[in-house]
Amino acid sequence: MTEIFPAERTVILTGAASPRGIGRYTAFYLAEQGWNVGILDVDAEAAAKTAEEVAETHGVKAFGVGANIADREATFAAIDKLEAELPQIVAIVNFAGVASPVPYLEVTPEEWERVISVNLDGVHWATQRVAQTLAKNGVGRIVGISSVSAQRGGGTFSKTPYSASKAGVIGLMRSIARELGPLGVTANCISPGPIDTDIMGGTLTDERKTAMAADGVLPRIGSPRDIAAAVSYLISEDSGFVTGQTLNVDGGLYMH
Repeated sequence: MTEIFPAERTVILTGAASPRGIGRYTAFYLAEQGWNVGILDVDAEAAAKTAEEVAETHGVKAFGVGANIADREATFAAIDKLEAELPQIVAIVNFAGVASPVPYLEVTPEEWERVISVNLDGVHWATQRVAQTLAKNGVGRIVGISSVSAQRGGGTFSKTPYSASKAGVIGLMRSIARELGPLGVTANCISPGPIDTDIMGGTLTDERKTAMAADGVLPRIGSPRDIAAAVSYLISEDSGFVTGQTLNVDGGLYMH
């Protein structure tokens, strides 16, 4: 087992092809720091295009593939392909997720399954496949993206199925941290508050940003850069003694 990262290291990012998404921003942010980048997104064409842009911009190796992470076989095959195309995988960050603004009393079985299958099952499948490589090599970083919605019981754009799935991600990462720690692998969560992306029902107006910021203690909502910076730390060599934790990046919306 080694705590030393290889000179050439790759991070896998799920859900990193959305034009205004946190994942896409993070891909460029990490590439600037020398990470090679594998992108796994339900939109194969967008994943490939994003990877191409990352490689051209920062001179790293990048490759994009398409898969619905709720599908175990498709996800495993996609990550197999990424692993074949890129240097040693050292980290995975699970950005892929779907929103759900449906009120609890109106949640159908189909809506519940849609959200859980991506936000929890998909995180598990992608993480499990990457974790096989990390454990074999004796070094790795796993990051799950939860939400302040899981900790506060909603109160955001998305409601119960989303909150339940994101709470599940916290439990999943803590359990993985306990099991894989002896193998040199850490697992942590980032819990964003309101971030200026399109997942909360479209591009935010200035008025809506102000209203959303009012719940926290800082006079603004978050930016993709805020999350990318947190990811950068949690997948770095410097974070090797941090595991099983949830880092809230939410402007003080939830203090614990």
